[in-house]
Order: sequence, then C-alpha cells, then structure tokens
Amino acid sequence: MSRRTRDAMASVGFGADGHRSHQLSDRDIESADLVVAMAGEHVAYIRRIHPEVAWKTATIKRLCRDLSDSDQSLVDRVKALDLAETPIEAWEDVEDPAGGEDDTYLSCATEIAGLCAELSPRLK
Repeated sequence: MSRRTRDAMASVGFGADGHRSHQLSDRDIESADLVVAMAGEHVAYIRRIHPEVAWKTATIKRLCRDLSDSDQSLVDRVKALDLAETPIEAWEDVEDPAGGEDDTYLSCATEIAGLCAELSPRLK
C-alpha cells in the first residue's frame, strides 16, 4: 500500500497495519456473500472471469443506491437486484486516486468511508 493511501485512510479513521494485498482468488469469490467493487471495470472483470458469481458482484455505489434494508437475508436481497444482468454505468466508479496528490487520495478515502458508512447497516 502506498504512503498516500495509508495516510488518507488514517485521516478518515481506518488503520491498515498489517495489510497485504493479493490477487482475487477463487476461494475469496466462492466464500463471499457479496463482492463489492470500487469501479465498473472490476465488476466487468469478475463477470468475465467468474460468471458464476456475477449475481453477487456490484460496485459500492450501486449497492448504496439499490440494496434494500429489509428483514430478508442479505443473499435474498442481493439476488433480487439481478446484478448479473444489470448494465454497468459510468456513475458507479469511485475515482482512482493513483498518481494524484495527497488531497486526491484524501478525497477518495473520504468518499469510500462515506459509502461504507451508508452501506454497512444493510449488510446484515
């Protein structure tokens, strides 16, 4: 993780001690109830490489907009979204700060923190 990413995350209250990135694995995909992406290109990749889990893969912005908060199970609410057939739209992307200045990273981290706060109560 870059210094800018780590610092931006710390600025919005997220620690990353011990974080190590890794390529998305079959095990990651299969064990997840929901696969949350930051950009449409990530969703498209998963649809292409792992079509069997396209039904449970979406951008965080789409989930914030479309995932209901009801008494149904998370899996049932995700299935109801018909994500495998939902077109990916440009508005769904969280802008990648790569190559930007510190304030660009902070802006991205702030946006993601807000989206996480909005979505997390519905992930029950």
